[in-house]
Amino acid sequence: MRRVWGATNLWVLGIVMLFSVNSAQAGHDLADILYEKGQITKEEWVRAKADAEQAAEEEHKKRDQEFPISLRYKDGFDFQSRDGKFEMLIQNRVQFRYSYDQESDVFQSPAPNIFDDKDTSSFRIRRARIKVGGHGFVPWLKYYTEYDWVSNTLLDYRLDIAKFKWATLRVGQWKVEYNRERVDSSGAQQFVERSIVNAPFTLDRQIGVRLGGHLFEDTPGYLVYNIGVFTGAGINQTHNDDKNMLYMGRIQWNFLGRDVPFSQSDVEYTQLPIGSIAFAGAHNIADRFVFPTSTRAAALAGLPVLDGRFEISQGVQEFAFKWNGLSIQEEFHVKKVIDRSRSSHGTSYGAYAQVGYFPHALIDAIPRPLEFAYRYAYVDPGEGLMGVILGNGVRREHTVAANWFFAGHRNKLTVDYSHLTQEGGFTPIDRVRLQWDVSF
Repeated sequence: MRRVWGATNLWVLGIVMLFSVNSAQAGHDLADILYEKGQITKEEWVRAKADAEQAAEEEHKKRDQEFPISLRYKDGFDFQSRDGKFEMLIQNRVQFRYSYDQESDVFQSPAPNIFDDKDTSSFRIRRARIKVGGHGFVPWLKYYTEYDWVSNTLLDYRLDIAKFKWATLRVGQWKVEYNRERVDSSGAQQFVERSIVNAPFTLDRQIGVRLGGHLFEDTPGYLVYNIGVFTGAGINQTHNDDKNMLYMGRIQWNFLGRDVPFSQSDVEYTQLPIGSIAFAGAHNIADRFVFPTSTRAAALAGLPVLDGRFEISQGVQEFAFKWNGLSIQEEFHVKKVIDRSRSSHGTSYGAYAQVGYFPHALIDAIPRPLEFAYRYAYVDPGEGLMGVILGNGVRREHTVAANWFFAGHRNKLTVDYSHLTQEGGFTPIDRVRLQWDVSF
């Protein structure tokens, strides 16, 4: 009788194994049923379940090896080929914003329309973007695209040949690496929006080619350089308006020997201090002198649009520092615009400085995700062409902000208050904004 029962047990276990090859759950269920009916012992039940799990794991591994693509989630949906030759990371970001009373991208409209006494209260989706990046054929042939659903605009499409860190070639359209505030992603800002300095001095996105690299890393002489040539016509402008090009150069000194990424706020509570000093310059001859407004700047001033009318020379000095919850950055801009049709010129100046701090670094009782920040900015358009567009009066910004980081910059809540003024009798603006920025 014992031999018969032993043979029966082996037969039962064989059935369990047969089921487990196809499904661990089926093997588990059958073993549970047989054990509950007393047809197998507890030891046999435990062994059958272990065998079923092992068989299922081997089956999964086999299927994974046969399927050429793996998928994981790492700050987005990351698709990779098994041979490592191809990768595609898909990310999404949404900014949901409330503002009172006046929500306008300062300097994108004529001055009288910005500084008025009209109260507005509104919700808006400020940005809703999809990003796709990765590499193809070899890990150092990288690509990146970014599309904004709100403006229905293709923002970035670029290709990097990055085999050597000291010399990387980039072609396509992207934000020119001219000044830190503009290159800092709108999803990695310390405030709801960039300062009033950004619009009149930025080079924005351009189509062109750039050579850049990192030199003398991990030494006090750590340098990052960028040299670029661009069409100079602005975003998604596939044709130049004349034979002239936009030329740009930038040199950054990481004086503490460590890299300073383009991201605001010291969310990581950087243990070793990092800092940088940078200088950049640009020159262009075109029918525009403000980006990304294109020829609208001239049209707003009632100036005729002529090819190669304006000669623009500009420069920026920049500083950034982070350490243990403290972050500081500033920029000083100068921009000279010559109207070659009238032999007239004007020089404009602008600057901002901002500081942020996580008080948890000093007082443990204060929550770690909470940050406070302050920014001061001014723009002096001068008496020339920039003054015609922006109004001949110095503009100033005082903004305070509080951030709560649920998951770093990938999920955060920001509230800020701004007091904006302009000389010349314009009514000051007091503005409150609340924004939820989430990436997935």
